[in-house]
Amino acid sequence: MILAQTWYAQETITVAKQLLGCLLVHLEEEETTLGRIVETEAYLWNDPAAHAFVGKTKRNSVLFGPVGHAYVYFIYGVHYCVNTVTGQEGKGEAVLIRALEPLQGISVMQKRRRTEKLSLLCNGPAKLTEALAITRLLNGVPLFDSPLQSGLLRVFALLLSVKLLKLSRRPVLAFAKQKNCLYGFT
Repeated sequence: MILAQTWYAQETITVAKQLLGCLLVHLEEEETTLGRIVETEAYLWNDPAAHAFVGKTKRNSVLFGPVGHAYVYFIYGVHYCVNTVTGQEGKGEAVLIRALEPLQGISVMQKRRRTEKLSLLCNGPAKLTEALAITRLLNGVPLFDSPLQSGLLRVFALLLSVKLLKLSRRPVLAFAKQKNCLYGFT
């Protein structure tokens, strides 16, 4: 089932934990690519590492909009990263999808990433966006609404699989200076 928009309105840290084991799906003309989310990172509004920390700008405005939308940004002038807006509208919180276990469309992912090694396809936020062809064109796209069309892109959604085993939900990152501001989960 596709996660409802209201699901993303939970506390950001809760969403980061509960996204583990969900599927990130990108239906395209070329082929559907999808992977199981195995690592996330929560960004709270008061974290200096969060894009929302400086307030609303043209670049980060999606973060302050409705929950359940993709926040896709360009980093280092080379790569894209994908987040989902969470918490309360206007607050500027999100969960970064840090890594996936590739499940479908693997040959397409290998071609895009120029590697045959499965372990290297989606083992980082920029790698997974390259493998799934997630670009800035998907910035602001609702992750809960499958009828969306944008050029060759038809659907970009987070799905909850009821067949997945429970994964570890232990915190692995804590980079923020303030306690409980930035969390990563695997």
